[in-house]
Amino acid sequence: MLNDLLLWNKIGRIIVLLAERIGVSSERALDIFYSSRTCERLHDPSTALYLMGDRYIVEDVIRELQERT
Repeated sequence: MLNDLLLWNKIGRIIVLLAERIGVSSERALDIFYSSRTCERLHDPSTALYLMGDRYIVEDVIRELQERT
């Protein structure tokens, strides 16, 4: 349960940073993040992505968005 709380806090910080970085609302950033492969990887303990910094993860989401277009 503590790990869930830590992950939720991390995701909250990621959403705020993502919204600021790409200039969208927090709600839109939340949608973008939760529909990303990065989010899937963050929830998978075997990837250890949760150990990376928030800004690194945000950049990963942005790279993923750029690859889609």
